[in-house]
Amino acid sequence: MKLSSLSRQRGGNAWRSWLRVAGAAVVYLILIITVPGWGAEWSVTPSMSTKAYYTDNLLLTQLPHDSTYGYWLSPGAEFAAKTERFQLGGKAALDFVDLYGGEPSRYTNIFLPLTMKYRTEQDEWGFTGGFTRDNTLMGELLATGLVLRFTQRNLWTVNPSWTHMVTEKFGFQTTFQFNDATYQDGIRLGLLDYQAYGGSAGFLYKPSERDDIQLSATYNNFRTATAPIGLQANYPGAMLSITHAFTEGLRANAYGGPRFVSSTTQLGGLSQNTSDTIWVYGVSVNQKFERANLQMSLTRDIFPSGFGLLIKTDRLGAAASYDLTETITASLDAAGYTVTGVTNQASGGALKEQRLFYLTPKLSWHFSEWWRIEASYSYRWRDVDTFIEPVTSNTLMFLLTYYPPKLAISK
Repeated sequence: MKLSSLSRQRGGNAWRSWLRVAGAAVVYLILIITVPGWGAEWSVTPSMSTKAYYTDNLLLTQLPHDSTYGYWLSPGAEFAAKTERFQLGGKAALDFVDLYGGEPSRYTNIFLPLTMKYRTEQDEWGFTGGFTRDNTLMGELLATGLVLRFTQRNLWTVNPSWTHMVTEKFGFQTTFQFNDATYQDGIRLGLLDYQAYGGSAGFLYKPSERDDIQLSATYNNFRTATAPIGLQANYPGAMLSITHAFTEGLRANAYGGPRFVSSTTQLGGLSQNTSDTIWVYGVSVNQKFERANLQMSLTRDIFPSGFGLLIKTDRLGAAASYDLTETITASLDAAGYTVTGVTNQASGGALKEQRLFYLTPKLSWHFSEWWRIEASYSYRWRDVDTFIEPVTSNTLMFLLTYYPPKLAISK
């Protein structure tokens, strides 16, 4: 491809991305304006944060590097609306980020999540989704455990659902998921845009007020959108999920099922087909106390990746928080990941096994009605089969947030 054509393609992709953002902003504005007309109770909670940031290894690399420091400015607003049958919640937030030192850069993050729910006597329609523009070492790293090149990611998600209860205890549910991910300068950095979609349909059964059982059939499809080597994979499967509330504060969930993965890689008119069976599962426990909260989870899941392949992530995580006083809260978040490739990379070859561990203690002080300050430290450890020895990073963050008075209207 000629440079002029490549430039036009990048420009067109960027233009389409900003058009999507503008469209999402218009939808948000329409919802905020029109929902109060439905007789809803609605509220808007604005905020303004500033963050000081320091890390000694931003990219978790074994190559020579310098420390990185910088600051963030983060204006935002959460909004909510509620009627007898309808609920709406969302957020509009920005991060204006300046980094200096080893990785100097300036970029803007955008967060536009949206949730909606509408209920009747027997049916419930739901929606979660929105638009996120962040970097690959934020949300994507914590979800998959895979370290990608440092760049901005645009992610669109659309997840509608419908639940119909035939009786008080028995019903069925259908869901649909769609993800569209694009990477800034992805071709230059070896990252590939992709689309993933799928859905599930199954039955719900509530044998008691404390138990929920769900059995469903699932289907997912993944394909690269800008790869010189095309990759397409699909993985149908089945899932059984059981949730039980032992007490008012103790709740547990367990799920599992097979995924039958089939992939096709095309290069120069030739194609290569592979197939495999992957079992996904998860166990989580949540215990709430009067002043504390404890969560533990063990999961295995399949994720799409900007490397142009599907990956399998095994994750063991724990999170705890404790209210030292009415205004001071201490928390700890820790997780370990093992990441392997389910399919070969679209550029050829298999992904080497990667291991990641992070530990983040944090202290939060709500020192006045409208002000809060947070201090946190994060330790990250990364190892890859090709590394001579593991690499680590140490990160310090200080966050100051101002919460103006909440705006609430009831009609």
